[in-house]
Amino acid sequence: MNNSISKKVEEILSKMSLKDKIGQLSLGTFSFKKIDEAKEYIKKAHPGALIITTSAHAGNDVQENVALSTLNEIQKFAIKEMGIPLIFGRDVIHGHNIVSPIPLAMAASFNTDLIKRSYSNIKLEAMNDGIHWAFTPMLDVSRDPRWGRVIESPGEDPYVGERFATAVVEGIQGDDLSKQKNLIACAKHYIAYGLSEGGRDYHKAEVSDYNLRNHYLRPFKAAVKAGVKTVMSSFNEVSGQPVTSSKYLLTDVLKDELQFGGFIVSDYSAVRQLKDQGVAEDDEDSARLAINAGLDMDMHDRCYIETIEKLIESGEVSEETLNESVRRILTVKMEKGLFENPYCYGGEYDQEAHLKDAEDMATESIVLLKNDNNLLPLDKSAHISLVGPYATEKRSLLGSWCLDGKTDDMETLLDVM
Repeated sequence: MNNSISKKVEEILSKMSLKDKIGQLSLGTFSFKKIDEAKEYIKKAHPGALIITTSAHAGNDVQENVALSTLNEIQKFAIKEMGIPLIFGRDVIHGHNIVSPIPLAMAASFNTDLIKRSYSNIKLEAMNDGIHWAFTPMLDVSRDPRWGRVIESPGEDPYVGERFATAVVEGIQGDDLSKQKNLIACAKHYIAYGLSEGGRDYHKAEVSDYNLRNHYLRPFKAAVKAGVKTVMSSFNEVSGQPVTSSKYLLTDVLKDELQFGGFIVSDYSAVRQLKDQGVAEDDEDSARLAINAGLDMDMHDRCYIETIEKLIESGEVSEETLNESVRRILTVKMEKGLFENPYCYGGEYDQEAHLKDAEDMATESIVLLKNDNNLLPLDKSAHISLVGPYATEKRSLLGSWCLDGKTDDMETLLDVM
């Protein structure tokens, strides 16, 4: 850590109340339809960050358009109330206004230079809307086609995952995170999430330490080496222990062994889910297990905000444990330059160049399995029948987990043919 940043963090930390510290550990949800509610939440909870989403299923639900002026208004209110800027996060997975192929297809291109450039384009568009934090790259080694989130991953090969991780982190974060054009990247879902038994999401995974380290950990190790500032823990349990409450996986392996210096955020309501996984009795117990395991920020469910003060009073969580998580979060905010430049004023980007890179990525990611009958390329004089529900569909062509793609700018398959 930069000594100057470290000193500034300690100065801020020394002046924070217990409420201020606990609030920094919260990632609340934000809707543009509920601005007054968001301000009341900021006033009451002093959160560290807001995720711009209307549901846990943002990848497939229709989401609100991002309004930069409103985010600046919320930031101004937060700084007045807390003295500390918010981080605005968004699921920016494989495109923003201009959409690239899904990550599984991008990885299949084996073109890491183009992947890096594509994510550099993506971040410029997201930054233009006031986003600081993109919940990408998704690095789950995925080998069961029944698992519904395979499309978000770089696939089944750890080496491809490593290369993809490095390219995306470098593309998103750039060479100087404090520049407005660069975003905070988030490596997810740590770890073995793609190994969920039977391909059932949120399910348990059985994995030996050997396989964990030689297959599933490798892309995350590459992301840490590339300087990723945040990591998202996974919902699943690994060999009987939910990752959200695993000190071995979060602290011993990720923070100590891999020397990850950023902060760990939970997935959506994953702390509260510890009750459903049978290891916690209530929200308070869930928070105790998670923060003592090394989970720094709680997404959405407010378990930390509502219970950590009581846990500190009872001695079940030490104030130094709390301080360490706050320290990590403030450090990332400092590195992003949010204390000096908390507001975003947008910027211009070359739309035609972004479109060209997206087209090149689509071309390189196509996998032709067999062409024995020379079906391709299509004969322009041939008669072709186009059938099925996707002939005139637009939204589906953007792929899953695309929140901000513009269907008005798209052509259907029927239009093109």
